[in-house]
Amino acid sequence: MSENTNEEILNENLENQDTTTENTDENISEVDRLKEELQKEKDQYLRLFAEFDNYKKRTTKERFDIFKTANSEVITALLPVLDDFERAMKEIEKSSDQDLFKGVSLIQTKLTETLRGKGLKSVEIAAGDEFDTDKMEAITQIPAPSDELKGKVVDVVETGYALNDKIIRYAKVVTGN
Repeated sequence: MSENTNEEILNENLENQDTTTENTDENISEVDRLKEELQKEKDQYLRLFAEFDNYKKRTTKERFDIFKTANSEVITALLPVLDDFERAMKEIEKSSDQDLFKGVSLIQTKLTETLRGKGLKSVEIAAGDEFDTDKMEAITQIPAPSDELKGKVVDVVETGYALNDKIIRYAKVVTGN
Protein backbone atom coordinates (compact mmCIF):
# COMPACT_ATOMS: atom_id res chain seq x y z
CA MET A 1 0.00 0.00 0.00
CA SER A 2 2.85 2.26 0.60
CA GLU A 3 3.91 2.01 -3.03
CA ASN A 4 0.44 2.98 -4.17
CA THR A 5 0.30 5.81 -1.82
CA ASN A 6 3.69 7.13 -2.92
CA GLU A 7 2.68 6.83 -6.53
CA GLU A 8 -0.59 8.65 -5.86
CA ILE A 9 1.23 11.37 -3.99
CA LEU A 10 3.71 11.70 -6.85
CA ASN A 11 0.88 12.04 -9.38
CA GLU A 12 -0.85 14.60 -7.23
CA ASN A 13 2.37 16.62 -6.95
CA LEU A 14 2.84 16.54 -10.71
CA GLU A 15 -0.74 17.77 -11.26
CA ASN A 16 -0.27 20.51 -8.70
CA GLN A 17 3.00 21.50 -10.33
CA ASP A 18 1.27 21.80 -13.74
CA THR A 19 -1.44 23.95 -12.18
CA THR A 20 1.18 26.05 -10.40
CA THR A 21 3.05 26.53 -13.66
CA GLU A 22 -0.15 27.68 -15.34
CA ASN A 23 -0.89 30.02 -12.43
CA THR A 24 2.69 31.35 -12.52
CA ASP A 25 2.39 32.05 -16.27
CA GLU A 26 -0.92 33.82 -15.67
CA ASN A 27 0.62 35.80 -12.80
CA ILE A 28 3.61 36.81 -14.95
CA SER A 29 1.38 38.00 -17.78
CA GLU A 30 -0.81 39.86 -15.26
CA VAL A 31 2.28 41.52 -13.73
CA ASP A 32 3.51 42.53 -17.21
CA ARG A 33 0.11 43.99 -18.06
CA LEU A 34 0.04 45.93 -14.80
CA LYS A 35 3.58 47.22 -15.40
CA GLU A 36 2.59 48.46 -18.87
CA GLU A 37 -0.51 50.12 -17.45
CA LEU A 38 1.56 51.75 -14.71
CA GLN A 39 4.07 53.01 -17.28
CA LYS A 40 1.25 54.50 -19.38
CA GLU A 41 -0.14 56.25 -16.31
CA LYS A 42 3.33 57.59 -15.41
CA ASP A 43 3.83 58.93 -18.95
CA GLN A 44 0.40 60.52 -18.92
CA TYR A 45 1.11 62.09 -15.51
CA LEU A 46 4.49 63.46 -16.65
CA ARG A 47 2.99 64.93 -19.82
CA LEU A 48 0.17 66.52 -17.85
CA PHE A 49 2.62 67.91 -15.30
CA ALA A 50 4.86 69.33 -18.06
CA GLU A 51 1.86 70.84 -19.82
CA PHE A 52 0.69 72.47 -16.59
CA ASP A 53 4.20 73.79 -15.89
CA ASN A 54 4.34 75.29 -19.40
CA TYR A 55 0.90 76.84 -18.83
CA LYS A 56 2.08 78.45 -15.60
CA LYS A 57 5.20 79.84 -17.26
CA ARG A 58 3.23 81.14 -20.25
CA THR A 59 0.59 82.86 -18.14
CA THR A 60 3.24 84.37 -15.87
CA LYS A 61 5.08 85.75 -18.91
CA GLU A 62 1.82 87.09 -20.41
CA ARG A 63 0.90 88.72 -17.11
CA PHE A 64 4.35 90.28 -16.87
CA ASP A 65 4.11 91.56 -20.47
CA ILE A 66 0.68 93.03 -19.80
CA PHE A 67 1.99 94.70 -16.66
CA LYS A 68 4.94 96.15 -18.57
CA THR A 69 2.76 97.65 -21.28
CA ALA A 70 -0.43 98.32 -19.31
CA ASN A 71 0.11 102.04 -19.37
CA SER A 72 1.14 102.18 -23.03
CA GLU A 73 -2.15 103.77 -24.10
CA VAL A 74 -1.74 106.65 -21.66
CA ILE A 75 1.90 107.14 -22.55
CA THR A 76 1.12 107.00 -26.29
CA ALA A 77 -1.51 109.68 -25.74
CA LEU A 78 1.13 111.87 -24.03
CA LEU A 79 3.66 111.63 -26.89
CA PRO A 80 2.13 114.57 -28.81
CA VAL A 81 2.53 116.64 -25.64
CA LEU A 82 6.25 115.79 -25.61
CA ASP A 83 6.43 116.82 -29.28
CA ASP A 84 4.72 120.12 -28.46
CA PHE A 85 7.23 120.76 -25.67
CA GLU A 86 10.12 120.18 -28.09
CA ARG A 87 8.64 122.63 -30.60
CA ALA A 88 7.91 125.16 -27.84
CA MET A 89 11.45 124.92 -26.50
CA LYS A 90 12.88 125.65 -29.97
CA GLU A 91 10.70 128.74 -30.29
CA ILE A 92 11.31 129.98 -26.73
CA GLU A 93 15.07 129.61 -27.27
CA LYS A 94 14.78 132.19 -30.05
CA SER A 95 13.19 134.73 -27.67
CA SER A 96 15.15 136.67 -25.08
CA ASP A 97 12.97 135.65 -22.12
CA GLN A 98 15.27 133.34 -20.11
CA ASP A 99 12.81 132.98 -17.21
CA LEU A 100 10.16 131.61 -19.56
CA PHE A 101 12.74 129.26 -21.08
CA LYS A 102 13.79 127.96 -17.64
CA GLY A 103 10.17 127.47 -16.49
CA VAL A 104 9.07 125.56 -19.58
CA SER A 105 12.32 123.59 -19.53
CA LEU A 106 11.66 122.48 -15.94
CA ILE A 107 8.15 121.32 -16.83
CA GLN A 108 9.41 119.47 -19.90
CA THR A 109 12.19 117.80 -17.87
CA LYS A 110 9.73 116.75 -15.16
CA LEU A 111 7.33 115.20 -17.72
CA THR A 112 10.17 113.49 -19.56
CA GLU A 113 11.67 112.05 -16.37
CA THR A 114 8.28 110.85 -15.14
CA LEU A 115 7.67 109.01 -18.40
CA ARG A 116 11.23 107.65 -18.40
CA GLY A 117 10.52 106.24 -14.94
CA LYS A 118 7.59 104.36 -16.45
CA GLY A 119 9.87 102.80 -19.09
CA LEU A 120 9.63 105.30 -21.97
CA LYS A 121 12.80 105.93 -23.96
CA SER A 122 13.30 107.99 -27.07
CA VAL A 123 14.78 106.15 -30.04
CA GLU A 124 18.05 107.91 -30.78
CA ILE A 125 18.34 108.59 -34.53
CA ALA A 126 20.48 111.19 -36.22
CA ALA A 127 21.05 112.33 -39.78
CA GLY A 128 23.47 109.95 -41.49
CA ASP A 129 22.27 106.81 -39.65
CA GLU A 130 21.40 103.71 -41.65
CA PHE A 131 17.67 103.41 -42.34
CA ASP A 132 16.26 100.70 -40.04
CA THR A 133 12.65 99.61 -40.57
CA ASP A 134 12.53 98.18 -37.05
CA LYS A 135 12.84 101.68 -35.57
CA MET A 136 11.94 104.12 -38.34
CA GLU A 137 9.24 104.99 -40.79
CA ALA A 138 10.27 106.79 -43.97
CA ILE A 139 7.71 109.49 -44.70
CA THR A 140 9.45 110.70 -47.84
CA GLN A 141 12.57 110.35 -49.94
CA ILE A 142 14.57 113.21 -51.32
CA PRO A 143 17.59 113.30 -53.56
CA ALA A 144 20.57 112.70 -51.29
CA PRO A 145 22.59 115.88 -50.66
CA SER A 146 25.75 113.73 -50.87
CA ASP A 147 26.65 110.20 -51.95
CA GLU A 148 27.21 109.20 -48.31
CA LEU A 149 23.54 109.84 -47.46
CA LYS A 150 22.05 107.57 -50.16
CA GLY A 151 19.77 105.08 -48.40
CA LYS A 152 20.42 106.78 -45.06
CA VAL A 153 18.52 109.16 -42.83
CA VAL A 154 18.70 112.76 -44.05
CA ASP A 155 16.39 114.33 -41.45
CA VAL A 156 14.35 113.22 -38.41
CA VAL A 157 10.86 114.74 -38.58
CA GLU A 158 9.37 113.12 -35.47
CA THR A 159 11.12 111.33 -32.60
CA GLY A 160 10.36 107.66 -32.08
CA TYR A 161 9.72 106.13 -28.67
CA ALA A 162 10.06 102.71 -27.07
CA LEU A 163 8.26 101.51 -23.96
CA ASN A 164 10.26 98.83 -22.14
CA ASP A 165 12.22 98.05 -25.34
CA LYS A 166 9.05 97.73 -27.45
CA ILE A 167 8.60 100.39 -30.10
CA ILE A 168 5.33 102.25 -29.50
CA ARG A 169 5.96 104.99 -32.06
CA TYR A 170 8.34 104.74 -35.00
CA ALA A 171 10.55 107.70 -35.74
CA LYS A 172 9.42 109.52 -38.86
CA VAL A 173 12.41 110.23 -41.07
CA VAL A 174 13.35 111.55 -44.50
CA THR A 175 15.73 109.30 -46.41
CA GLY A 176 18.21 110.02 -49.15
CA ASN A 177 17.55 108.61 -52.58
